[in-house]
Amino acid sequence: MDQKKRVLIVEDEKNIVDIIRFNLTREGFAVLEAYDGEAGLALARAERPDLILLDVMMPKMMGFDVCKALREEGDSVPIIILTAREEEEDKVLGLEIGADDYITKPFSMRELIARVRANIRRTAMVAASVEPAMSAGGALTINAENNQVYKHGAALELTQREYELLTFLASHPDKVFSRVDLMEQVWNYGYVGDDARTVDVTVRRLREKIEDDPANPTLILTRRGVGYYYSAH
Repeated sequence: MDQKKRVLIVEDEKNIVDIIRFNLTREGFAVLEAYDGEAGLALARAERPDLILLDVMMPKMMGFDVCKALREEGDSVPIIILTAREEEEDKVLGLEIGADDYITKPFSMRELIARVRANIRRTAMVAASVEPAMSAGGALTINAENNQVYKHGAALELTQREYELLTFLASHPDKVFSRVDLMEQVWNYGYVGDDARTVDVTVRRLREKIEDDPANPTLILTRRGVGYYYSAH
């Protein structure tokens, strides 16, 4: 039997934790809980969960700071930011510091479960379509066996989502994908509206890491009004 996937909930409102725990447990997940940022960070380091649901506003340590600390330590665990505010900058900031996704309170449990599943589900189809060690153009190499990307031989620090986006685009060179396409193929759910911003921010972060000059990209290019594609040169 497959080992249960473990979700760490870092949220200071106990009633919200109780509801999420009940629903995740019913769906077959194992659940870990922390009620402030410091405890959440300690649990994330000690337990290495499969996914973290991370509230923004918490005692002792903000959710953003927890996310930033984990990413700086090289932890690529999928992180979904829970924010009570509809403010655009909250969502963008979460993505900028390495979160994979966000969900705004109040949210339906059905949507939360769908996002948890989508973010935990490693895109095996992406890895399978990439050669074990594939030159991704110029100085970039993708090693699908260890989920690592190298530039001029040096390993890059990519989040899981950035890695999946890069490998997906690189395995379909010169094919243009819309934001909705990428939401379906890489994020694993069809989503429209403001979620398109998630794709834009992830592309920008990825360009900052893989391009020699992110302002004038040569690898991940934009087809204006259509979407993004990987240039095979």
